[in-house]
Amino acid sequence: AGMFLSMKKEQVVNCQFSVWYPLFKKHTIKSLILPIPQNVIDYLLDDGTLVVSGSDSDEEDVQWTDDETTTAVTAPEFPEFNIKVQEAINVLGGCVFPKLNWSAPRDANWIALNSSLQCQSLSDIFLLFKSSDFITHDLTQPFLHCSDDSPDPTINYELVLRKWSELIPGAEFRCFVKENKVIAISQRDYTQHYQHIAKQEASISSSILGFFRDHIQYRFPDEDFVLDVYRDSSGRVWLIDFNPFGEVTDSLLFTWEELTSGKHLTASQTQEDTTLQDGPAFRYTTSEVTVQPSPCLSYRIPRDFLDLTTGEDAYKLIDFLKLKGQQEEESSDEEEDES
Repeated sequence: AGMFLSMKKEQVVNCQFSVWYPLFKKHTIKSLILPIPQNVIDYLLDDGTLVVSGSDSDEEDVQWTDDETTTAVTAPEFPEFNIKVQEAINVLGGCVFPKLNWSAPRDANWIALNSSLQCQSLSDIFLLFKSSDFITHDLTQPFLHCSDDSPDPTINYELVLRKWSELIPGAEFRCFVKENKVIAISQRDYTQHYQHIAKQEASISSSILGFFRDHIQYRFPDEDFVLDVYRDSSGRVWLIDFNPFGEVTDSLLFTWEELTSGKHLTASQTQEDTTLQDGPAFRYTTSEVTVQPSPCLSYRIPRDFLDLTTGEDAYKLIDFLKLKGQQEEESSDEEEDES
């Protein structure tokens, strides 16, 4: 592809949470940042164990091996780190949304019991982090796609805990900023059609641009970046995240080729560019026809589970859930018998 997109390592460094949070603290969700000890990083990168101590069960955790024999595995304990994490979670109200320097484990919510990224303990966080390719990317190749061949800057890994906030679906938007101008805005969750977006298109766009002009423009260390924002029900805009302007960031309803071509962007890929619009191109999913399966669905879900969640196997999924419910009842009955 003759695509000209040069992302520099410094741009990636500047998008780390701990770099931008102090600058924009009052416009985003309250968060706490904890340095991650090396032994915890080693544990996150170790593919062998997914068991996590600190869960409620007293039984030995069992790890299955290929030859169907079972071995008891005890997960490593991180008592000091665990205390710090729990204190931070309590300060933030008891429920948090976890991330590393750049990424949240959005591709791993299938493994959580409530399919949510809401965490109340370090073991909840470990379960998500160890199931996430996004987290592995942060830990192993944060400078993928960078064009400069200078040595990689040193990264100090951090656990970011953000106060849990129920965000209205369809109210998050991704803004693409080139030379300190918003050139494009995309609906963040483009897999769904939200009627309110079309109705409020003009006011959404102007409130995002006003927020950008008043609080973000010329204040971020780079002039090219990607900004995620949330517009609450009162119309107030909040900062959610910064990402590098480059292929590591999902371009959603745009393509990176369009975003970097320097050509005038239109509000839809098909639209003829007759009206010379002033502001950024704003794209959202317009009808039920274009609704896509969620991109994060296909990451690490076991194949059979994915089949269960697609339409034709709905009955199998219901059976599976019933079975799971029965297993849980049986195990709680057994516990009562023992006591």
